[in-house]
Amino acid sequence: MDLLVQPETYPLARAFKISRGAKTEARVVTVTAEAGGIRGRGECVPYSRYGETQESVIDQISGLPEGVDRGDVQRMMLPGAARNAVDCALWDLEAKRIGRPVWEMAGLVAPGPVVTTFTLSLDTPEAMRDQAARNSRRPLLKIKLGGEGDIARLEAVRQGAPKPRIIVDANESWTADFYAEIAPVLVKLGVVLVEQPFPAGEDSALGELDRKIPVCADESCHDRDSLAALAGRYDMVNIKLDKTGGLTEALLLRDAARAAGFGIMVGCIVSTSLSMAPAILVAQGADIVDLDGALLLARDRDHPVLYDGAGAHPANPELWG
Repeated sequence: MDLLVQPETYPLARAFKISRGAKTEARVVTVTAEAGGIRGRGECVPYSRYGETQESVIDQISGLPEGVDRGDVQRMMLPGAARNAVDCALWDLEAKRIGRPVWEMAGLVAPGPVVTTFTLSLDTPEAMRDQAARNSRRPLLKIKLGGEGDIARLEAVRQGAPKPRIIVDANESWTADFYAEIAPVLVKLGVVLVEQPFPAGEDSALGELDRKIPVCADESCHDRDSLAALAGRYDMVNIKLDKTGGLTEALLLRDAARAAGFGIMVGCIVSTSLSMAPAILVAQGADIVDLDGALLLARDRDHPVLYDGAGAHPANPELWG
């Protein structure tokens, strides 16, 4: 088996901002695993928050010995973007070699469409009101926030979109004092989830707060080893394949988190349908699904995931799985 590793760039439909900065393109790494003329693919998004770049991910993958399988990858690579792309490519390759879908290989039930959030980029209150109004037909909006000015942003979004459910993502930008200030506003405006309000590693205060709205760990949760430190602080965990290091660990994390009493959110980084495809399998039965990454692109891959009124549909096998 050969592994081909390729950096790729996909432009976004519009600039996308969070508390840590803005982006206008999705820089991904695509892995193609080929054996006997059959190819499987996987994709990852190197994330600077964790010190990853396209170059560092390519170096990690290029260092793998020939003929690795999924078990080898789990043992030899740390959780993160590089392992994700390889793991998902190997799942896809095996599915195409044996003629069975990945969901069946993994012992899952046949997947269906999942209702996903649509994310509003961090901006001025006025601009976010306009974003919300343009997307007010959607059932679930995710609002990127960033600290100072967030109450005005949130009120503006609710004005623009009175009906959808709303979750908010602070991307580690809040303090305990600000949480106490904004919490009554969150309740009043009907927010259903708060994602990662405090910096990872500085979130012990969550254990002392009266969490009237569920709080979800994102940057604080990577794989199963993360769960013990989250007990008593978080109500849910956000499973992203670029953090777990692939579908294999994502499924194990989902089962372990449920067994430990956590709610499940399945999320993504802005990326193509090739990243969404395996995540849709993990998202079956999740409490919150945040797999709109491909919707934010100016162009997607061939055979993209279908998004319609029923949600994000399982991938066409020509794309993955």
